[in-house]
Amino acid sequence: MLKEAAIVKLIFGLKVQHLRQEAELSYQQLSDRTGLAISYLHSIEKGKKYPKSDKIITLAAALETDYDYLVSLEPSKKLRPIVELLRSDFLKIFPLETFGISTTKLIELLLQAPEKVNAFISTVIKITRNFNMQGEDFYKAALRSYQDLHDNYFPEIEQATQDFRRQYQLAGDRKLDIPTLEQLLLEVYDVKVDRVYLASHATLKHLRSVFLPKQGILYLGPDLNLAQERFLLAKEIGFQNLNETERPLETRMLEIESFEKLLSNFRASYFSVALLLPEPVIVGYLQEMTRWQRWRGEEVLRWLAESELTSEMLLQRMANILPHHFGVKQLFFLRFFTDHGMQKYIVTKEMHLSQLHDPHANQLDEHYCRRWISIRLIRRLKAQQGLEATIPEPIVGAQISRYWDTPQRLFLPGNGQAYPREC
Repeated sequence: MLKEAAIVKLIFGLKVQHLRQEAELSYQQLSDRTGLAISYLHSIEKGKKYPKSDKIITLAAALETDYDYLVSLEPSKKLRPIVELLRSDFLKIFPLETFGISTTKLIELLLQAPEKVNAFISTVIKITRNFNMQGEDFYKAALRSYQDLHDNYFPEIEQATQDFRRQYQLAGDRKLDIPTLEQLLLEVYDVKVDRVYLASHATLKHLRSVFLPKQGILYLGPDLNLAQERFLLAKEIGFQNLNETERPLETRMLEIESFEKLLSNFRASYFSVALLLPEPVIVGYLQEMTRWQRWRGEEVLRWLAESELTSEMLLQRMANILPHHFGVKQLFFLRFFTDHGMQKYIVTKEMHLSQLHDPHANQLDEHYCRRWISIRLIRRLKAQQGLEATIPEPIVGAQISRYWDTPQRLFLPGNGQAYPREC
């Protein structure tokens, strides 16, 4: 994340570099005029150093400008698009480092770009403002891109779960029950589990879990089913094992404060499901699926029963394994939610690998309808249970969709499951 102090240094460095290049001065020539070392001038232009007042006066004289211009945050017209980009939310919140991008290198490239590129930057900023894009939008888009770049498969986390099982003598395909997970948290990481506190406070009952690091206590909320509780216990093991220091302390991130926390949450969630459903087991399931001549939903339900996962966890685990082991890289995942009245369906999670499906939209502007198998399954589930009752067992289905006027044919497995609240 680019902090305000770094932005000030970068703007100052950009001005010095631009003025030096306009005057056709080399670093050596500017060094001769100012008495400042070449390495020091280089650090200034890279935004690594901010000189003291006496040196700024010397620079201003050598570059034939005035002191106030150099120290102000107002740029020349040519530099304005770049400075606007620096001062916009984009570089403050977008995690360039995660993608191996150096901010200073990016700025160098922008400075050398023709005016058309600067115009493009201005356009991006205006679009961002006009559509009122918030930090959360950038964070979520960055996470989806991060998953896409890695084909949603992270060998270091897979290896960490295998090492964990091996270290604590957990057989590779052994199903980890709640007492085992709870014991591992206590004995390995000195984390205790409390199931009473949240349930006993009306204002906290809606929380699924809260972790207090100083006390070393993981509080679990009421109304969690078996699969959800196993996931949360394994996820806390993931946070601890991966040493995720900048992490969310609640299960649901109501406000995404930083990309680091969102990425940490993703990594711990990945660890959790990989620990609960080891790579060899899910690969075996998918190899079995490749031999099907027809859709066999009963087998999917059997896998869910065997693994004691929610249907969402199973589908997300498939999305980890299919690209790496089976070469299936054009994947998308959507999670829908509706209230008891079924008046509106909204997407609470989405992921696209390789490309957006075609046709596509996002959670802000799509009118989700019967073309999604999940919508039909939710309707069927509601019809079976009545509008108020709760059926714990999921239902599954699949369809092959061909979209009008596109070459796309998509295989769409889906599931519906009722929960006491959104999860």
